[in-house]
Amino acid sequence: MTKIRHLTILGSTGSIGESTLDVVARHPDRFQVVALTANKNVEKLFELCKQFRPSYAVMLNAQSAERLEDKLRTTDVGAKVLSGIESLEKVASLPEIDTVVAAIVGAAGIRPTLSSARAGKHILLANKETLVMAGRIFMDTVRQHRATLLPVDSEHNAIFQSLPQCFNGDLAGSGVRRILLTASGGPFRKMDLEMLETVTPEQACAHPNWVMGKKISVDSATMMNKGLEVIEAHWLFNVAPEKIQVVVHPQSVIHSMVEYIDGSVLAQLGNPDMRTPIAHALGYPERMESGVQSMDIFKIAQLNFEAPDFKRFPCLRLAYEALSKGGNMPAVLNAANEVAVEVFLTGKIPFTAIPAVIEHTMESIDGQEMVDLDDVLKADSLAREIARKWLDNQDWQEQPKGVAILRRAVE
Repeated sequence: MTKIRHLTILGSTGSIGESTLDVVARHPDRFQVVALTANKNVEKLFELCKQFRPSYAVMLNAQSAERLEDKLRTTDVGAKVLSGIESLEKVASLPEIDTVVAAIVGAAGIRPTLSSARAGKHILLANKETLVMAGRIFMDTVRQHRATLLPVDSEHNAIFQSLPQCFNGDLAGSGVRRILLTASGGPFRKMDLEMLETVTPEQACAHPNWVMGKKISVDSATMMNKGLEVIEAHWLFNVAPEKIQVVVHPQSVIHSMVEYIDGSVLAQLGNPDMRTPIAHALGYPERMESGVQSMDIFKIAQLNFEAPDFKRFPCLRLAYEALSKGGNMPAVLNAANEVAVEVFLTGKIPFTAIPAVIEHTMESIDGQEMVDLDDVLKADSLAREIARKWLDNQDWQEQPKGVAILRRAVE
């Protein structure tokens, strides 16, 4: 008899949370949702509570939690409504749960994800920032408390599936030469550089293959998303940066590859649908139905591959630099990027200013080692302060054309 998994889903109203719940709903005999969380999307979490009837519903925003509680009083859903970061940490470590889906976007996901690791939970990790900002701290916590970690990002899940089943973090000892991390190249892979300055938030969020949230869509357009995934792969698989090769693959059919020393290259292929890696991680080591359609290889017909263009995508170069420098630099990189993307989405800065904000912030902060979470949060806070101050002091109407900003960032 298959054991029922008791779930907390951190970030249940986002794209990963929605895909996770779609898979869970297909297997009511295998999963019980104990806790759902959201930032401030009251309406969506209310509907999810009615459908999945969790014991806990947590909103990061206190006012949103009050509104949710008022709405739930009109139903027979007995969910206890909580709010705040401490409540997220609580439901991530409840004794009655065994599995946590860590899908909160941004730095807000670090503390509850660490809480689940300290509680020794089975963690399905989709929160990039936990590894980017606090990679060593998080991985040490996972090992110390014997938590189980499975990657949900399609690329890292593909790598996990392509590595030997007995892989223990020893790349050379497992006969692995390198990791080939695929990237779609986003919507601006072929756009003239001169046109990038006029890119709108709507264009940046229109990914050609994947349906994702706004922030991750912009990150894909700048390829910062791939840069963050390089840092993630370093920590997840104990692989040196020079052993991680980014490969632009526009079709998003091959989700990543592993090259072995005998010349073999193993790849995981599938339709670009996040339910595939989610179902793999939820059911591991078994396979289960995800709702994803079979891949039509005849319709795909061909697969293309390109080397990444660091001049077009300076954010990818900056991510490699941050990983190489180590210490606080990945946290600084991530924080500056979050600030820049947030402001870009309001239409106040050009798309091409994003890497300039990040590079300025990285150059303004001295490198330091990260000992604990407080160090990580301090680095995050300082980087956000510097990035916002620099943005506030720029008169974007008087700036050189956006492409000039882009070129300065890559020179």
